Amino acid sequence: MKSRIFIIGGFNKTKFLAHSLIKKGYSVTAINDDNDKCIALAEIDRLEVFHGDGSKPFVLEDAGIQGADMAIALSDKDADNLVICELSKKRFKVKRTVAMISDPKKIDFFYSMGIDSVVCSVTTIASYIEQQAFMDEITTLIPIGENNIKVSQVHILDGAPAVGKKLKDLNLPKEVIVGCVQRGDRSLIPRGDTRVLAGDVLVLISSDDHETVAVLELTGR
Repeated sequence: MKSRIFIIGGFNKTKFLAHSLIKKGYSVTAINDDNDKCIALAEIDRLEVFHGDGSKPFVLEDAGIQGADMAIALSDKDADNLVICELSKKRFKVKRTVAMISDPKKIDFFYSMGIDSVVCSVTTIASYIEQQAFMDEITTLIPIGENNIKVSQVHILDGAPAVGKKLKDLNLPKEVIVGCVQRGDRSLIPRGDTRVLAGDVLVLISSDDHETVAVLELTGR
């Protein structure tokens, strides 16, 4: 059975995600309270569209969200996205929830409320969705052109083989470039003597053929 994903609110972001997820074989439903946007979204092949305010429990219920694999809240209002995810998780037993927010200061609060993933950009949401079910440590962000060159995130967990090592000492394929190290709320430009710490997120530029090798070297999995 196809995994069921609900995208609530948004428009341009919803179109981007819907195209990507449907192409990968997911069953996708969009919920939007703007009738004109619903009509436009309905033009996407195999996207189910439901008109209504996704922050209202009866709308979510009528759309069939009960027991879905994932709910993604893309409303322009952070408070609405919190409500959508809370309802989805606690009332309708959705397995995973993703909330997009505009204020990064709210990230910790959203996590404390039980939201599974809190993000501030649609590309991060896309990365989370595309490979979350298969490999928690790595998520594809942006396929570039037709040569399968990708920008990817690798989350470095405590105990990973890369922890404590300098980048120059890692046995990464020469086709893989570490473009950035995200450490907490800072983004570091990597150098050879930059040491990898638990909790870091490494942004890689690589090809399909070398991505898996790099992940194994960094995470051990």
